[in-house]
Amino acid sequence: PVINFGPADVGEVERPHNDALMITAQVSGYEVRRIFVDTGSSINVIFYDCLKRMDLDIELSPLHTSLFGFNGSEVAPLGEATLAVVLGEGDLRKVKMIRFVVIDVESAYNVILCRSALNAFQAVVSTYHMKLKFPVGDRVGEARGNQKLSRACYQIAVKANQRAE
Repeated sequence: PVINFGPADVGEVERPHNDALMITAQVSGYEVRRIFVDTGSSINVIFYDCLKRMDLDIELSPLHTSLFGFNGSEVAPLGEATLAVVLGEGDLRKVKMIRFVVIDVESAYNVILCRSALNAFQAVVSTYHMKLKFPVGDRVGEARGNQKLSRACYQIAVKANQRAE
């Protein structure tokens, strides 16, 4: 199917904005909010605090490498886990098994979805419309962003950064 965005896709998005795309999705059967869609990242991340709250009976696979942030800070992952992620609703939902790196650091987010996850879903992202769309058979599913939640997470991240300084 053709995936496009038009005026109707803006919905209640306040404009102009530069907000990050923050969605809610099902992850291994749990509704997870504060999922940051990061088209600039190459690694899917689930934060340990979120994984712990999900209380899944899984064993993390070892991961013998560190992650480095854009500021050069190093984080040693706890391991990795492959989890089912569901985007969309009803007949317009899609399920993919996504590999996540698990890290134990404080974050305003629960999950970061990167390019590999977006490509697995064949998702097209529009931060302008605060939405991502993906093919479901011959139709198009979508995950809408939550602008208020995005702004709240940004404020949490800014305050955490100020405390760290």
